[in-house]
Amino acid sequence: MAGERNTNTPAVQGAGQALDQFKWEIANGMGVQLGGDRTSRENGRVGGEMTKRMIQYAEQNLSSGQRI
Repeated sequence: MAGERNTNTPAVQGAGQALDQFKWEIANGMGVQLGGDRTSRENGRVGGEMTKRMIQYAEQNLSSGQRI
């Protein structure tokens, strides 16, 4: 609902701040303004791009034999 705070917790303690920074970097790069007054589509594009980049990062590191 409108005005509710996100209650999701990152799997790794302390990763929340890094994920928030990553989210804002992605949004700025895409020219999207995040916020409750924006559409789900606009906000969702940022989350989708974050997921895409995290998967690419993981695939690159797994294919080179590095642990993530």
